[in-house]
Amino acid sequence: MKLQNPHDKFFKESFGDVEVAKDFLLHYCPKEVLQVLNLDTLTPQKDSFLTPELEESFSDLLFKVDICQREGYLYLLFEHKSYLDKGTILQLLRYMLDIWEAKRSKERVKKLPIIIPLLMYHGKKEWQLPTNLGELLDGYQALPDSIRAYVPNFNYLVYDFSQYDDNDIRGTVRNRILFTLFRDVQTKQGRALLEAILRAFHYLGELEDKQTAVGYIETMLRYIYEAGNDLTKEDMGKIIERLENHELKGSDLVMTLAEIWKNEGLQEGLQQGLHKGLRQGERNALSQMATVQLTQKFGELPEELKQAISQANVEVLNEIVANIFTISSLDDAKSYLS
Repeated sequence: MKLQNPHDKFFKESFGDVEVAKDFLLHYCPKEVLQVLNLDTLTPQKDSFLTPELEESFSDLLFKVDICQREGYLYLLFEHKSYLDKGTILQLLRYMLDIWEAKRSKERVKKLPIIIPLLMYHGKKEWQLPTNLGELLDGYQALPDSIRAYVPNFNYLVYDFSQYDDNDIRGTVRNRILFTLFRDVQTKQGRALLEAILRAFHYLGELEDKQTAVGYIETMLRYIYEAGNDLTKEDMGKIIERLENHELKGSDLVMTLAEIWKNEGLQEGLQQGLHKGLRQGERNALSQMATVQLTQKFGELPEELKQAISQANVEVLNEIVANIFTISSLDDAKSYLS
């Protein structure tokens, strides 16, 4: 599924890493939910149950996890609309039905797994919509319990990051950066937005693995480019200056990205600059990133794979980098290069 919205891509690239997802659950899940989950079994699922007509509106991630010592699922729905959608709970129900139907028809399971739906939202308005289906059903609350037993109902967990202050945003560096930028790109403008972005660069200094930090800088820059509509050229210049003076400045990749921004981004415009720069000769930056990420994940790479990466075009390299967390073997990586 191709995701056109920049929030989608940033979200999926972050939560595609199971450690980021696990850290989120540890810091944000209610205790009663966390107590029944075995996070050591948390595994991302490649299958998307998002229907084609909704793919422009929602990004979804599905994780398999043991719930009460049985196989279950956590369904993470990321809502990136700028308005409140009253049909969200029905869409969640539809997604759950799709998952159950797939388990029943494709895997022939005798019993369906438990699914806990979680909604992450960062729109401009506070999320004040019903969080259980019964609130949408006319007269449901007036029904006696004996009749309610015949009417389907469920709750979902909602995380409205637009209402979080800095103290509410917890977890490891990548989660703090993710949710801070999600909140501020939507709700702040001008100097306040610029300060939030510069603070995100500061957070990166806490990452012990500098190669991971370098890779995440590229992910952050792409998101800022595509989502930071209120940033001026002067703002971008300050971001470039911060990038060039970052403690990772010795990295060829960081310097290359800074040059793209300086030579292409400011001259061609925020949206067009990065893409044009990458496609006009900055393949080496993506090649290095893909090599670093695959090496970090699988160890020293075979020479023939390194050679194939170095010769790959920008489109292929972008695919590898974007899907790095779902690539489960070197054979998977090679399939992008064949």
